Amino acid sequence: MPPEENATTAKQLIMELDTRRASRPPGAATGTGRQDQSRSPAPDNALLDLAGRGELTADHLRRLVVVEAQCQRAELAAYGLLTARFPHHRSVGLYAELIRLIHGAMPALADCAEALGLSRDDLRTPPQDHRAYAFNGTLSWIALEGSQAATALAVHTDLVVYLGGCERLVDAVRAAGPPAPREFLEYYGAGCAPELLARAEEAVDDGLRRGDDPATALHMAWLIEQSIGQFWQAAAATSAAPAVRAAPAVRD
Repeated sequence: MPPEENATTAKQLIMELDTRRASRPPGAATGTGRQDQSRSPAPDNALLDLAGRGELTADHLRRLVVVEAQCQRAELAAYGLLTARFPHHRSVGLYAELIRLIHGAMPALADCAEALGLSRDDLRTPPQDHRAYAFNGTLSWIALEGSQAATALAVHTDLVVYLGGCERLVDAVRAAGPPAPREFLEYYGAGCAPELLARAEEAVDDGLRRGDDPATALHMAWLIEQSIGQFWQAAAATSAAPAVRAAPAVRD
């Protein structure tokens, strides 16, 4: 499609994704039994389902940290590839900032793990649940095959869905437990800076102006959202295989 014929905007694609999430049953995946109107509509989140039933434990929080640790390594590789694939001002700025943020978050996640009773070796041990790798595989494939608009929209979706889910989880933990250390609450409750979402939106628009297909972008964003759902399932340990070995008690 020639760039001048593509009149779709990033805001329209983001609204379409929000509309699809809003079609879920009221109260889904908030951990409170009611819809959270202050944030984007909530996708499936198995940890919040556990919290809503009063079944969330400190071991689930440990699993979350371990699964996230191996996702960070895949993200660094994917965003490095994307800076090479799309050497344009808006996309390079987005991915360079993501690399900086993830690299800077690694020590904070290690501190979070230690406060939960995990060792550095626990963070380096691959999780056993295959769903822990769904996000990595999907992001890596999108980084290899997606257009600029598709990859940036997938990133925007990841920021909204995952970080929004983390904020909801912290709200649920604060309200009903289990007891969690300050490091966990601060790390997972930080949310996403609006400026980063704006950068992702600008990169989507830039790709659309260059002729990227909006339908493919929507599909890849939907795929990344589904992989995040599997990420939550791995952390919730709904399968028989444990995600991590047993750990000592949470540090006060």
